[in-house]
Amino acid sequence: MTTSSELAAPSGVSGSALGNPGSRLLLRAGLMLGLLACLTVAICVGGERIGTTLALGGNTTTTDDHNIVIGTDHLRLPSNHIRFAEQRQTGAAERVDIYATWPEMQGYSDATRSRFNDVTRTDGLIFLQISQSTMSRDMSGRIGPIYSHLFEGNPSAGPAGLTAHRMKAGSGYGAEIFFTGPSGAPGTSGDYGVRCILPERAELATSADCQRDVHAGQDLVVLYRFSSQLLPQWRAIDEAVLRFVEAKLVR
Repeated sequence: MTTSSELAAPSGVSGSALGNPGSRLLLRAGLMLGLLACLTVAICVGGERIGTTLALGGNTTTTDDHNIVIGTDHLRLPSNHIRFAEQRQTGAAERVDIYATWPEMQGYSDATRSRFNDVTRTDGLIFLQISQSTMSRDMSGRIGPIYSHLFEGNPSAGPAGLTAHRMKAGSGYGAEIFFTGPSGAPGTSGDYGVRCILPERAELATSADCQRDVHAGQDLVVLYRFSSQLLPQWRAIDEAVLRFVEAKLVR
């Protein structure tokens, strides 16, 4: 005859097993292994996509055009020339930031990837910022009425026919050298002018040591930056930048 204590025995044994610390540890270990297995599957499935995104680092090889309107000017620009993802869209904008290889003036692609990603090479890219003009004169037009009054000391010879001028310490440009030269690219106003912060040694040059702005289109100003190592090519750069922008304008 089965007693009530015998009927209760199996239930008691099961409860004891579940309450055992060792059993709880095994249960947790099993859950953790299951979670790790799920994560492994997710990584395997999405790994290629994640890796591609990291490799691009915000750049894109897509060449789809975007119609960007800045003020009264209409630009048609491919995605791989536009630096920032949020600017890669059609519509009105206050400005657009562009980069291009030098001297080819090409955008980001599989073929040019190393040029964009190699931080040790500073002479392979040109950076442009296009916005609506806020001044009636570009940098060349400001040499006489503004910059020339900030020059200090005797000028000296610069690269490729340029003349170097030091700036007054209290002018706000004290750390810069202002280079002037004969007329820049066709369509620019007056003499060539560019501001540079020159590195102490050539190996310390950056991709944006020098900057110059020029007018383009109906009411655009193009501020472009380049390495001081490229100063000997100042005229070719000026002409290439204006040709590039003119080619992207929709008339």
